[in-house]
Amino acid sequence: MKKNKWILYILIGILLVFFLFPVYWIVTMSLKTRIQAISIPPVWFFKPLLSNYGKVLFESAFPRNFLNSFIISIVTVFLSVILGTPAAYALSRYNFRRKGDLLFWILSTRFAPPIAVIIPFFLLFRDLKMLDSHITLIIVYLTFNLSFVIWLMRGFFNEVPQELEEAALVDGTTDLGAFVRIAFPLAAPGIVASTILSFLFSWNEFFFALILTRKVAQTLPVAISGYIGFMGIEWENMSAAAVMASLPILVLAMIVQKYLVRGLTLGAIK
Repeated sequence: MKKNKWILYILIGILLVFFLFPVYWIVTMSLKTRIQAISIPPVWFFKPLLSNYGKVLFESAFPRNFLNSFIISIVTVFLSVILGTPAAYALSRYNFRRKGDLLFWILSTRFAPPIAVIIPFFLLFRDLKMLDSHITLIIVYLTFNLSFVIWLMRGFFNEVPQELEEAALVDGTTDLGAFVRIAFPLAAPGIVASTILSFLFSWNEFFFALILTRKVAQTLPVAISGYIGFMGIEWENMSAAAVMASLPILVLAMIVQKYLVRGLTLGAIK
């Protein structure tokens, strides 16, 4: 028994090193000079510098890119949840012809490879003169986040006992009242999980933002890739930007951690 416990501790230690070492590496890289950052073998002991963060914050377009990512992600998540939750409830509670085909079509918008749809998107928004705008990215992100929210929330609504809503209907409430007062509160962990995961997808998305934006609506992932130039890679500045870009996600995940874990363990993702 004691031997098994030690084996468990060793496995946990290996997993911690495996997952935390990239974080340690990028944080330390952001605190080094350029020479230290590209040094081989790596410099393990050095005097940490914050100048890289100052360059990224005050000598680049990082604040504007950060604001772009924040606006696009927040609006996308809001629309995805507002539109996706009632749709998921309807698909969970009501039966109609070709319902399975409709569900598959919704899912197909999620698993379609981005490279297969980027050209139609690009030509469409170019003709509409909507390239390099926030609205364009919000529309594109909404197409795949909405399908994700619908499928995720449909699983949650399937877990809510329908008898509770039937009892509320017998007591005189309407279908809308049963949804708002019974189903919606019981599926709240799923809404939190959908919100967080949709925000992650929008915040980290790179490919569509790279093709459909130039300067005005450029988001953080694209801006960070800009540190790769003809003269080499600015590892120290890129790492500083990546660390700051990760902070909102970390803070958000820590705040809603218990709701997120609860939501993902309720059997919604199948």
